Amino acid sequence: MILAQLPSPARRLASAGLVALLVAACAPAVAPSPSSTVMPTIPPTAPAFTLGATPSGCPTTAPSPMAAGTTATVTMTTNFGNIVIKVVADDGPNAAGAFMALVNCGYYDNILFHRIIAGFVIQAGDGDNARLPNLIPDKMGQGGPSWSIPDDKATASFKRGMLAMANKAAVNTGSSQFFIVLSDTNTLAQAVPPYAVFGSVTSGMDVVDRIAQTPVGGAPDAQGKVTMPLNPVVITSTTVTP
Repeated sequence: MILAQLPSPARRLASAGLVALLVAACAPAVAPSPSSTVMPTIPPTAPAFTLGATPSGCPTTAPSPMAAGTTATVTMTTNFGNIVIKVVADDGPNAAGAFMALVNCGYYDNILFHRIIAGFVIQAGDGDNARLPNLIPDKMGQGGPSWSIPDDKATASFKRGMLAMANKAAVNTGSSQFFIVLSDTNTLAQAVPPYAVFGSVTSGMDVVDRIAQTPVGGAPDAQGKVTMPLNPVVITSTTVTP
């Protein structure tokens, strides 16, 4: 179905459905997202992103796994505040390597968090359809690089603040989309194929919680869940601390 142009990004978001990349069968029952005061937003500060083919551009093939025993600290700046993430190679080397390669080339700049399930996860990373100013609302959640990575092992249980790689409900299909876990759960650990944990939030879970309170709407997804934020939640930049 082709949607008519609407006058504002928020209304365009409200009018479109969202394809979720997490397996619904693994999702616990959650209450509808609570209403909340609309958080302030800021416009993007960088031009529309183009996948680069130069050495300074983003990878066009699957990045190498992150070296065993190494960690990295990433500050993700959003229009709700900063989220500081510790990426740990040993948790999920393939996922960590892909995430860090995309952080370093600026892939995540101006991408929206396109999926929110209160009490469960917030998800982002669709650089094709969820990047300001060129949103494609009816396809958000379906995009990413042309390459994918091998699945890493799954953790035995998922804890609040963990960072994990999303997939397309098929083996070896992770690439750029990730999610942050909002509460302790073993439901995600039962997913097949597994969701690889590759780090955790060390500072800014209050920001994650505010994002999780963003009102959601739009058409229900294939599992009957309404998960699309009605107000833009934007990753404006990601930086690495040596």
